[in-house]
Amino acid sequence: MNLQPKIEPKIGIFSFFAGAGFLDLGFETTKSFETLFVNEYHKPFMDIYKSSRKDLGIKEPDFGYHVCDISTFLEEEKSFFLGESILKARINHDLIGFIGGPPCPDFSIGGKNKGIEGENGKLSSIYVDLIIKNSPDFFLFENVKGLYRTKKHREFFDSIKTRMIANGYYLTEKLINAIEFGAPQDRERIILIGFKRKVLVNLGLKLNGTPVIKSFDWNAKTIYSSADIFAKEWPSKEIFVEDSDKECPLGINKKLTVEYWFEKNDVENHPNANNYFQPRAGLSKFKIIEEGDDLKKSYKRLHRWRYSPTAAYGNNEVHLHPYKPRRISAAEALAIQSLPKNFIIPENTTLSNMFKSIGNGVPYLAAKGLAETIAFFIDNLKNKSNEKIISK
Repeated sequence: MNLQPKIEPKIGIFSFFAGAGFLDLGFETTKSFETLFVNEYHKPFMDIYKSSRKDLGIKEPDFGYHVCDISTFLEEEKSFFLGESILKARINHDLIGFIGGPPCPDFSIGGKNKGIEGENGKLSSIYVDLIIKNSPDFFLFENVKGLYRTKKHREFFDSIKTRMIANGYYLTEKLINAIEFGAPQDRERIILIGFKRKVLVNLGLKLNGTPVIKSFDWNAKTIYSSADIFAKEWPSKEIFVEDSDKECPLGINKKLTVEYWFEKNDVENHPNANNYFQPRAGLSKFKIIEEGDDLKKSYKRLHRWRYSPTAAYGNNEVHLHPYKPRRISAAEALAIQSLPKNFIIPENTTLSNMFKSIGNGVPYLAAKGLAETIAFFIDNLKNKSNEKIISK
């Protein structure tokens, strides 16, 4: 008898605030997840999502793309559709997860800072309402570090956790840095993950009296320690020299540098290579800023042999090419977000939408690392549970 190995069903993902789909792509490119439902409010972002998936050969989600305000899924018609979709998804998927990063300017120290009172801040509450109403087996909530570190916003973050716990979720959280997963970027984000109590029990986890998942290993799929990375002697500011060559200095990790990723993604020949903003008033300002001078609020010039500051391309924040007198291109920004080189933004997308979608996204390698970390946690519990059954 020729026994075929048992194929584990994939975990079904319902994605909200999907943007151009960087977070989803991280989940989709692991062997454990399948995106079944996608919601994004801004149509140009959804257009990028759809086009990139077609280029990458990823099938369309079973329950479609939905360009609408997330709050409509709390209203009768769309609420029914979402609930029915989840029920249908459970036929072929053991677990269902919600993932999403609500727009964050209202919690960002450098943004609007209006918190829960801001229009974007309210979306975080709606996402929580949606999770509670639909009871997915687990959820992922991603947001800026200001929600976690600022006292004013921390109270709201704590209230989210209180509501989740009251509705049967066990939680784990961490302030991660994308650079720990191999993205060439210093980008901190707070990640909150919750699993339904009954799911953890069914997976064989022995629960204690506190609604905290203590066995969740946040470092299971990290590649680097951020403390070790930032302790290295990275190159500082140097005089800008157009089209200059500089050898990579010794003692740093080349794979975390801007130039490594520019070469890796062949950005000069990428379809988005010529998509960058042209200066309104000459090039003089672009030539006087030193390579590596990236501490200003705006007009930061990247250093080729250093990681990038957080990829934020809105609110007048301008990132300059290390050795060219111009702003970085969309191709270069995608590389800094650690996207695969075959991730392409349609040419008919406006520059504003290109850069906003890139800056809003979760770095691909961080997204993939988070997906693999969740999968590792689930698989580990399943394996331990199977070992107990076999031992009996």
